[in-house]
Amino acid sequence: MVASTLTRPRHGKVIAGVCAGLAERFGWSANGVRLLFLLSCLLPGPQFVIYLILWFLMPRREF
Repeated sequence: MVASTLTRPRHGKVIAGVCAGLAERFGWSANGVRLLFLLSCLLPGPQFVIYLILWFLMPRREF
């Protein structure tokens, strides 16, 4: 099931739920998104900053 908005779930999250929320929004596997994020950390770039920004901007799901 693809979510209509970008929110952080209350269940099924590991740290903040950013990867789980992105996975639900686009219909992907949460573990696949987490793996892609970890692999992207091997490359130079602002991955951690983007994660922190999404953590701050993505609302927590109410239910």
